[in-house]
Amino acid sequence: MSDLTIRRATPADAPGFVAMMSDEAVFGGLLQLPYPSEAAWRQRLDEQQAAGKTDLHLVAVRGDGALIGSAGLHPASASLRRRHAMSLGISVVAAAQGQGVGSALIEALLDYADRWAQVLRVELTVYADNERAIRLYERFGFQTEGRMRAYSMRGGRYVDVLAMARLHPAPPALVG
Repeated sequence: MSDLTIRRATPADAPGFVAMMSDEAVFGGLLQLPYPSEAAWRQRLDEQQAAGKTDLHLVAVRGDGALIGSAGLHPASASLRRRHAMSLGISVVAAAQGQGVGSALIEALLDYADRWAQVLRVELTVYADNERAIRLYERFGFQTEGRMRAYSMRGGRYVDVLAMARLHPAPPALVG
């Protein structure tokens, strides 16, 4: 998609998140719930920008300003011993899926993780039947580490997810 801009999410993006997360084609593939609140999204985006927060939440925006995707890296745990790991989450509006938006978002996040944020491990969960997303993650080096049965309720049924992770392909070394 040639008119795509990737930038950090801001609280002003809350209406775009509400529009995206109101579509069952989007929230049905995530651990989000229907009927999102703009106030809740604004607060969530505001909190991620607080001093000391290590979250990075990016958005993909078309030339006309429409938010068509988002992806974030979030601490996998508050534990000091898990500081090297971050969790990845991603969403793309249905009309833009399969057009490179997800790839652009993941590429930006992994560049940040690998070159700037001291992240050794990026992990995620994905519905086991979401073959398109699984192929996307595999293209970026993610590997399946396990299957969690009945992990989530989706559309009135319990469904499985795959736990996937990617280790830094060339962990930093001491220079000097």
